[in-house]
Amino acid sequence: MATRQRPPEEHVARARSERGDAIGRHLNSIEELRDAVNACRRCGLWRNATQGVPGEGPLKADLMLVGEQPGDAEDLEGHPFVGPAGSILDRALQEAGITRRDVFVSNAVKHFKFEPRGKRRLHVKPNVEEIEACRWWLAEELKFVQPKLVIALGASAARSLLGHTVTVSAMRGLPTPFMEDTHLWVTVHPSYLLRIPDHASQRAEYSKFVDDLEGALAWAKRKAAK
Repeated sequence: MATRQRPPEEHVARARSERGDAIGRHLNSIEELRDAVNACRRCGLWRNATQGVPGEGPLKADLMLVGEQPGDAEDLEGHPFVGPAGSILDRALQEAGITRRDVFVSNAVKHFKFEPRGKRRLHVKPNVEEIEACRWWLAEELKFVQPKLVIALGASAARSLLGHTVTVSAMRGLPTPFMEDTHLWVTVHPSYLLRIPDHASQRAEYSKFVDDLEGALAWAKRKAAK
């Protein structure tokens, strides 16, 4: 018998109500959450990471962006999207007419998962157990921010938010009911663009990414005007 997939709002509510770390059960503000992330022991990723990287941005932001996990630069600096993918995201947001300081930016997983390769630390995709272990923090951020639209950057972010596996191609650019008064918009992760070797293809995919962000902003403005 197939397992019933919970609707998104039930998935988030369940994540919020599950037994948490002692420090995670009585969070009263986003500042407390930022401090608590560093003490998280829900999975083993904290052992090799420099620090936890919580979300950042204004509370009650209309737009919230969720990526997969911190990268090398984010792990060292303690802030989301400050590395190469962050540079791509900043440029795309600007071209789409979105001001970075007006959006809340976070990740599905709060610690950097990597594989040492000489002096380099190579990104390793978090598994389902690690995404599930970390979704409590994302649910708390959603509670504090209460965005009108959440933009999931990539399949891992969408999986964390929805509670089940999805493909970006099936949901890309479509406003999907998520929680009460909140919709979900799925697009690619900017790191995907960095992995495209052909410059012409990379430019084309980057333009699609900007189009997705422009579409999300236009939809959010129409929604707010109703």
